Amino acid sequence: MKIRLFQQQDAEQIAQLFHETVREINISDYSNNQVKAWAPDNIDFRNWAKVCSERFTYVADDRGVIAGFGELELNGHIDCFYCHKNYLRMGVGSKIYSAIEAKADELGINRLYVEASITAKPFFLHMGFSIITEQQVERRGEVFVNYVMEKFLISS
Repeated sequence: MKIRLFQQQDAEQIAQLFHETVREINISDYSNNQVKAWAPDNIDFRNWAKVCSERFTYVADDRGVIAGFGELELNGHIDCFYCHKNYLRMGVGSKIYSAIEAKADELGINRLYVEASITAKPFFLHMGFSIITEQQVERRGEVFVNYVMEKFLISS
């Protein structure tokens, strides 16, 4: 498995991975209506291509199958961070996170932060993040609980 930066041809697979993960994994922590609002049926692949190219988006490439992806913004925000349902608990997320943290260090970013879902919270705690606050966010008329979390990096 290779961790690499996003390429335009990854957009469709990434959008599909996001949709399936939310609908099939996050459903264990959120209602059916919430996951449908979070990952609606009408996926816009062009939007995914645009957003992923504007950030440092790392993908875990398993011989052409995208096993996961995570996005780092210049302000230290980790946005989308998802692993494919068939690659959970196999170290994929840790490898993507390591690439993100290395890039943050390279860029001189000393604080990473994320709004982690209930599902993702244990992963980010394991990576050394602390919970700042629980919050409620609204998306397409549904209210969700997630957690603002942060981690301070020590420059190497």
